[in-house]
Amino acid sequence: MRCLFVALLTGVLLSGCASTPQDPSGTWINQAAIEAAVESGNLREALLAYGPNLEWQLDNQRQLASFSNGFERGEGSFERQTDGQLRVQFYGDFQETLSLNGDELIQAQSDTWPEQRFVRAPAAPGPLAPPGSSFEQALYSAYLGGTWLIEKGLGEGGLVLFQADGSLQGLPGAERYALCLAGDCAAMSGEFDSLWLQLGDQGQSWLFEREGDQLRVFEAFNRSQIDEMPSYYKGQQRWLLVKR
Repeated sequence: MRCLFVALLTGVLLSGCASTPQDPSGTWINQAAIEAAVESGNLREALLAYGPNLEWQLDNQRQLASFSNGFERGEGSFERQTDGQLRVQFYGDFQETLSLNGDELIQAQSDTWPEQRFVRAPAAPGPLAPPGSSFEQALYSAYLGGTWLIEKGLGEGGLVLFQADGSLQGLPGAERYALCLAGDCAAMSGEFDSLWLQLGDQGQSWLFEREGDQLRVFEAFNRSQIDEMPSYYKGQQRWLLVKR
């Protein structure tokens, strides 16, 4: 009887120690790229160094996975391997491997991409939020958040607020903005960082330089022919903003 009791107690203890796999469901963002951009000021270099993927969305119940790199979205399904890793299968026999390590989601190095690390987004995206919006909002808040003073340029002396949702207050001639993360806008701006400023239905590309608490915005001039993809170079400085 004593032996039976010990055996039952041991079984209870062992079952209590067994851990269930962590649920990977949710939105994961590339926080390392954000921190590098804030520290160095150079957004393009930070995204190249720590990207290219900026966000993952995982649904464990339906075993679906999608990623965004600021330009395109990939969608696939995943299955959990015996070692706990998640093998994500995309259309065209394209695979990626994800794993959870504490508070991080790690995308393993592959023939396509280097190892990349992600953390859970601070807030769940809305039901109509486009892919990549969680990373974008976290980046906008960290990189351009706060109050900026127009030290030089149109509206000199005024205050500018870049909101996390892409709205803009205080910069003459603009009510929306978007930072270039990847794709055609990155190809057109070459070595420079670029952003889009828009008022109503009208907008245009600008080049910028961020150094510490200073943000310089330049006109983007096109050196290409009319039948070629635009290739921008830095023109006249339009604004110098200083963070308060």
